[in-house]
Amino acid sequence: MNVGAVVLDIDGVLVDVDNSYRRAVIETIAEIYDTKIDRETIQRFKDAGGFNNDWELTDAIGLFVLAREEGAELTMEQYIDTIAGTGGGLSAAQAAIGESLPPAERELVLATWDPERHREVFQQLYLGDELYRELEGGEPAGGEEGFIHDEPVLVDSATLSTLTDRYEVGVLTGRPAAEAEIALERVGLELPDEHVMTMDDWEGGKPDPEALITLAERFGVDSVAFAGDTLDDVRTARNAEGADDRTYYGIGVLTGGLSGETGREKFERAGADEVLDSVTELPALLG
Repeated sequence: MNVGAVVLDIDGVLVDVDNSYRRAVIETIAEIYDTKIDRETIQRFKDAGGFNNDWELTDAIGLFVLAREEGAELTMEQYIDTIAGTGGGLSAAQAAIGESLPPAERELVLATWDPERHREVFQQLYLGDELYRELEGGEPAGGEEGFIHDEPVLVDSATLSTLTDRYEVGVLTGRPAAEAEIALERVGLELPDEHVMTMDDWEGGKPDPEALITLAERFGVDSVAFAGDTLDDVRTARNAEGADDRTYYGIGVLTGGLSGETGREKFERAGADEVLDSVTELPALLG
């Protein structure tokens, strides 16, 4: 690949979030609804598309639990398949629930559903007391250290040095800016603010291509490689190429929720140009 810039996702590429963000989804649902979900279910939502934002993923699961309590007969598998078939994301989840219940029960579910509560519990679990006070400005209920402190680094300094020496490097993440800064400090990647796009910088979220195209414009290059751990990361590159005259390469990385041959095949079906076992292979791929 002849590229002028490299854009990296954070979660599942630079740091492992299995015991942080994904655990926070599981624990939030358990605390609010006394319901257990597993990591395979989370990955299926990710594969369905439109759930780069883990708060919205939690919202979608909460909707399902409430709908089942009000008599909806759809299974989790049917729910996720319906979401995937109708565009992905929270709006598709809301539509699926709306179709599964009579009007009165649907209104009861929506009246009970509380995304703000989801976010509050999620952030307390993820950030822990000190960071919750600092970043959210609230008083935590718990006494927990915070799952954010359990995010092993997936990239070595030599890989980052090689990439930053050879290319313009940027980051495109669904994290809020403050949480992205914490992760980048942890891995030792220092970038100008204008080369980092976070949840706070664009409304669409992945796979909307606006943020990736914006980075390409800021770099002033004709081709960009974007490495991420979800199908929506690859879809973002494909959507950017359809909306812009630059060349975009979508590179799947198998250190997130997708792994092994099954993960490789899913990336390829989504249109990945290459699939890597780890981001540490990226310099060799780009030459």
